[in-house]
Amino acid sequence: MSGEVGQDLAASSAAERTATAKRSAIRFILLLGVVSLFADATYEGARSIAGPYLSLLGASATVVGFVAGFGEFAGYGLRLLSGYLSDRLHRYWTITFIGYAINLLAVPALALAHNWQAAAALLILERAGRAIRTPARDAMLSHAASETGRGWGFGVHEAMDQIGATFGPLVVALVLYLKNDYRLSFLILLAPALLSLATLTVARALYPRPQDLEPVTARLETQGLDRRFWIYLLAFALVAIGYADFSLIAYHFERTAVVSNGSIPLLYAVAMGIDALAALVLGRLFDRIGFTVLAASVLLAAMFAPLAFYGGFVWAALGVGLWGFGMGAQESLMRAAIADMVPPTRRGSAYGIFDAGYGFAWFLGSLLLGYLYDRSIFLLVTVSIIVQLLAVPLIIAALNEGEAR
Repeated sequence: MSGEVGQDLAASSAAERTATAKRSAIRFILLLGVVSLFADATYEGARSIAGPYLSLLGASATVVGFVAGFGEFAGYGLRLLSGYLSDRLHRYWTITFIGYAINLLAVPALALAHNWQAAAALLILERAGRAIRTPARDAMLSHAASETGRGWGFGVHEAMDQIGATFGPLVVALVLYLKNDYRLSFLILLAPALLSLATLTVARALYPRPQDLEPVTARLETQGLDRRFWIYLLAFALVAIGYADFSLIAYHFERTAVVSNGSIPLLYAVAMGIDALAALVLGRLFDRIGFTVLAASVLLAAMFAPLAFYGGFVWAALGVGLWGFGMGAQESLMRAAIADMVPPTRRGSAYGIFDAGYGFAWFLGSLLLGYLYDRSIFLLVTVSIIVQLLAVPLIIAALNEGEAR
């Protein structure tokens, strides 16, 4: 009898430890979510008017496509180095702080730009700062998400991201409506930038070792990243090539007057709201049925291009909504799946490698789509759809590769 009592007590104690660990993991995810909420309010507020702002300063569509694409390339390519350094130095918090500071403070500095070259440099610098901090932050987040379900953990984080990404463009839209002043719009975004950095400081104080949030399990580690990872990277490189940056979509709206300048950031805010909802729903589905959700979301989101670039206001708005849905899938499920493929000690490097490849593909795609826009919207839409659809069989191949293990 005493043995049974002891077993019951041990089981009760283990259950309590598990519940405590899960609560701690959820608090950490929410804290990083608040950091991202204020950060996204800052740089997504700026991104919602980056295309029209560059146009106002004299940039062409090709330049807008180049700046958006090269900014994403810098914003992803540098992750190769920062991810490697995160794993090598184990200085996840330090690297995260440096990246956030550069990422956020470049935005209000846009108020001081007086030509498109200066604005372009600051937009690229903002993306570079995001590159520095993302692999380290995602590696820390993956530890906590192991306690909650990868899809749910990354989905909640992405949803909070997009609450900020919705709020920022709304603030910008209000400033433009009241003052019609782009410079003031950028300057006012200093407030959420400082709040993000303050919350990050609190998170660091409360969770100095986020890796302790993930239970230690025995896992066979190979010398390199396996075949499944590379198939998965190729699939999302194709998605990135075909996925028009919102700067180009906004440029199209401004040039054709399909959407008024004041309504462009409002549409972007709606897209970010859809992004948040999609991340939550798709994240939960991913934990239940896996890669099938990714393939289906890519298939659906690929239809944004004809709606956004050919439709009147209603169809354009629907296209932007599908664009936001696709971004929600990419920003949450894409990261969650990587955490399931790679052991904890290699996640910083894996995120860095993946993001570098994805970012290089985004750069090539943005440059290509900007070039095509100046010549033929029909070609732009056709290329966008075909390239994204080519990713679907590769995602299914990655699924089959995982099931074969």
